[in-house]
Amino acid sequence: MAARISVVSLLTLTSLLALSTVFSAAPAYDLIIKNGRVVDGSGRHGFKADVAIKGNRIARIGNLRGAKAKREIDARGQIVAPGFIDMLGQSETFVLIDPRAMSKVMMGVTTEITGEGESIAPVNDRILKEQEDFNRRFNLTVDWRTLDEYFKRLGKQGAGVNLGTFVGATQVREYVIGYDDRPPTAAELEQMKQLVAEAMKDGALGVSTSLQYVPARFAKTDEIVELAKVAHQYGGIYISHQRSEANAIDDSMKEVFEIARRAHIPAEIWHFKTAYQKNWGRMPEMLRRIEAARRQGLKITADVYPYVAGSTSLSACLPPWALAGGTDRMIARLKDPATRARLKQEIAADSNAWENIYLGSGGPSGILIGSVVNRDLESSQGKRLSEIATAQNKDPLDALFDFIIADRGQTGAIFFMMSEADMNAALKSPLVSICTDSSARATDGPLAGSKSHPRGWGTYPRILGHYVRDLHLMPLELAIHKMTGLPASNVGLKQRGLIREGYFADITIFDPKTVIDRATFEEPNQYPVGINFVIVNGQIEVDNAQRTPALAGRVLRGPGYRQ
Repeated sequence: MAARISVVSLLTLTSLLALSTVFSAAPAYDLIIKNGRVVDGSGRHGFKADVAIKGNRIARIGNLRGAKAKREIDARGQIVAPGFIDMLGQSETFVLIDPRAMSKVMMGVTTEITGEGESIAPVNDRILKEQEDFNRRFNLTVDWRTLDEYFKRLGKQGAGVNLGTFVGATQVREYVIGYDDRPPTAAELEQMKQLVAEAMKDGALGVSTSLQYVPARFAKTDEIVELAKVAHQYGGIYISHQRSEANAIDDSMKEVFEIARRAHIPAEIWHFKTAYQKNWGRMPEMLRRIEAARRQGLKITADVYPYVAGSTSLSACLPPWALAGGTDRMIARLKDPATRARLKQEIAADSNAWENIYLGSGGPSGILIGSVVNRDLESSQGKRLSEIATAQNKDPLDALFDFIIADRGQTGAIFFMMSEADMNAALKSPLVSICTDSSARATDGPLAGSKSHPRGWGTYPRILGHYVRDLHLMPLELAIHKMTGLPASNVGLKQRGLIREGYFADITIFDPKTVIDRATFEEPNQYPVGINFVIVNGQIEVDNAQRTPALAGRVLRGPGYRQ
């Protein structure tokens, strides 16, 4: 009997030892990034370390010699950074058309913030009518009305990037008032405030404005303050394409500070610039104003893209009154000879009353046609307005008006209006993070037919290669902080933007010796080089510079969200 027990015990012990060997040999992690130099997004100096990922989180940072994983990446000679955060993308509809978000992911972006004045929600029939040309072109079905409904659709479909959005003050104005130049009634303002509150509870990051444009321009400061107060109640921030980036920038900056002060809310200025040649050289002064406001207790920040040209709708060349009432009324005005004559006179004159971007860009030679919706106009993409006018034997302003009519105000254009020195001053500032102000596109698929601003293809590699490595404009650690930890902090993204144990595994690995953009204004649709691995929520989306099928992005909801 004793012999039998002894044999059984021996067999049991042997089995346990075998199981122990199996468990000890099993990989402890899903992915280990070895031998890289970690620049963690905080601004501190880089350091040699391995990074282990388990599931969608960073599990361990340090010397992981001997640790096992299902996959290892040898990052020798490369920088291991947090995934880049685009402080202003425009991809909320584009990720539904092509969820890969190719141009963003291929340059290391793992998170996009969007919702510039006109946000993805709320929408009603009046707003959808204005969007119908775009939606028809790309076969986009709008099956949402609220932000929560949009987030659920995006979450179900999947996307290449994490996406968070603001609720637009313009959006709720269009929803309630439409496109007319008038203030809201007391009842209408209450409805607008309720729409902001609902969006904040759905997960908006705060409230945004785009005050240069119609109908946002029709909103007075008091109206914006009331909406910002609602966002503050839910922990959000105020973020703005300010009313003027050019001739009236002094008053515009004062308005940003006033809204922040009266609403007791942090504020950020989107794509900060001092535009038009008469204002070149003023960026250091504007930065000093932000620093002074911060000393007075306001939390003011800004973001910038590394190009001297901006991009917006071609119809932004028109004065606000010509845009009032929506697309049909704008087109009717442009077809009227007497109105054309008035427009020519006004556009030819410098003004502080509105943003004359046509004159500020130096006229038709400073305006490049980017993307169009009307397929018949695609041959004009990448051409200057001056070239188009000459080819058509037209006065440049007549060519402008006719193009706006033909594309029903949907044309995206590029405007050369900033100075390199001012842009560099903003890029270097520790208060300024990085954005693209551009939607995700691709060299193939449904979005391949149109051109856009090169910032949507090359912003982050351009900073890392041209401005950091080649020009030594700023240290690498500061540049990465401005792309990661700083924007995450400014908009309140939790457990993102840094390489820390327990944080979400959004990581970009690049070669500091070779990273560079390739996109140009004439040929923007080109991916960069040197971005070798991009990891989103623990899944590899770029593997040895090649896009994988992974769509690991998540919806990022703001502080007011309650499930």
